[in-house]
Amino acid sequence: MGVESLIVFLIVGAIAGWLAGLIVKGYGFGLLGNIVVGIIGALIAGWLLPQLGFSLGTGIMSAIVNSVIGAVILLVVIKLVKQA
Repeated sequence: MGVESLIVFLIVGAIAGWLAGLIVKGYGFGLLGNIVVGIIGALIAGWLLPQLGFSLGTGIMSAIVNSVIGAVILLVVIKLVKQA
């Protein structure tokens, strides 16, 4: 993985984590936290969406959308666990 790929990976993670924090109210983790949430969300979506038969294509926009979906799932699960 080149430096450019790593930078794109971190930017996509930050954007996805930030957007997921806006969608799931009350979950803003700052830049580093958003990157982590976005990256974990990308991993969740990368595993879960193909299992459900969804394919959003390739490219940067689909990567962001996939990561946001996964990050929202992650934040909802965190919210449910905290309430229990």
